[in-house]
Amino acid sequence: MTTVDSPETATSPTEGRVADLDFFHDDALIADPYPVLKRMRDTSPVLREPVHGVMVVTGYDEVLAVVGDPETFSSCNSTTGPMPGFPVPLEGLDGAEVSALIDAHRDELPFSDQLPSFDPPKHTAHRSLLSRLITPKRLKENEEFMWRLADRVLDPFLAGGGGEFIGQVGSPFALLVVADLLGVPEEDHGELAAKLTGDVALGSTDGDTSMEHAPLEYLYRRFTDYIDDRRRAPRGDVMTEMALATFPDGSTPEVIDVVRVAANLFSAGQETTVRLLSTALQLLAEDTELQGRLRRAPEGIGNFIEETLRFESPIKGDFRLARAATTIGGVDVPAGTTLMVHYGAANRDPRHFENPDAFDPDRPNARRHIGFGRGVHSCIGAPLARAEGRVIIARLLERTTEIRINDAVHGPVDDRHYGFVPTYILRGLTDIHVTVDPAQPQATTQ
Repeated sequence: MTTVDSPETATSPTEGRVADLDFFHDDALIADPYPVLKRMRDTSPVLREPVHGVMVVTGYDEVLAVVGDPETFSSCNSTTGPMPGFPVPLEGLDGAEVSALIDAHRDELPFSDQLPSFDPPKHTAHRSLLSRLITPKRLKENEEFMWRLADRVLDPFLAGGGGEFIGQVGSPFALLVVADLLGVPEEDHGELAAKLTGDVALGSTDGDTSMEHAPLEYLYRRFTDYIDDRRRAPRGDVMTEMALATFPDGSTPEVIDVVRVAANLFSAGQETTVRLLSTALQLLAEDTELQGRLRRAPEGIGNFIEETLRFESPIKGDFRLARAATTIGGVDVPAGTTLMVHYGAANRDPRHFENPDAFDPDRPNARRHIGFGRGVHSCIGAPLARAEGRVIIARLLERTTEIRINDAVHGPVDDRHYGFVPTYILRGLTDIHVTVDPAQPQATTQ
């Protein structure tokens, strides 16, 4: 087996430069990372980047091999990766030594109290607390709320002939959908919408890799109040079900355990769904023919959403830490190695997706994307996000005759300018301005 390091050849970043590239902070990778990712994958689907020593996994099969093996690859660094790095040195140690150090020091890492950083069996137990929420019955009830909410947030947007979609439609819609799923009382929705504004930025290119804590702290306080109240005086509502949920062994979680799981679903689900919705709108607004097709055949919206998730995965990827020496894709991975499993790159692997850099709303295997991850940490809210995308796009197409990118903001069609979230974790637009021609009012079908 071999250890593959970055190739020495270097061209411009957008043409695929790898040597000497700071993979996590280079501005050239924000607007369009895909040429570099292709160059890396062509060299090796498991490639050590030169600045931080992280092994970036860009191949589809190789990503699945890593995320499917939680015994070998710990998720303790899932959101932090190489910054700030592990609290103690791991280089040159054998697997038993590395594994012992992970268990001893993992709680010193940022976000170590969050579900994505847990390993089984702790992860299994805590994830089970959401099992009473993500059920077919509850998702159906939540989707009924989505249809009503979609019209509510779209009414002023369409009446004004469009505007900035993320702030006016995407963010409030995603926030209130998750609030409804979690059983937040509707009278508190306004407070949540007012408090939870702004973007979560993990791994920002200014070197500050911390997430803004004020929104998370607010969620902790709010959900602690809810869970405490429901345990004292149970009601026949979803929040009570969550408050009374037990671990698989029958034990009752501490209140903070329930709160952390709920807050994580709330914050993660909102941010990623907003990126999905805005990318879907961008693709539609740039293609009037596609708009027409989906208006005539709305049954194609589901596959359109899947291809959007493949083409621009809202989560670029996350990280793992090798507990033991192993091989992935024929490449040696020493114990103590930090790996980035890059979902966005894997979703453009030509071994699985024909002509992967082209957006194809009719792609027959679009749903094979791994935009929601795989394995024990696969996104538990995937059905929710799919429904949100389908509902908003369906309503937009029903209630408009044309959607256009605002040239005054983003430039003419042959010279577009878009801003992207400046992180190595998230992929998505910072804003998108469109103009719309509303359709004649008619009775809705849902």
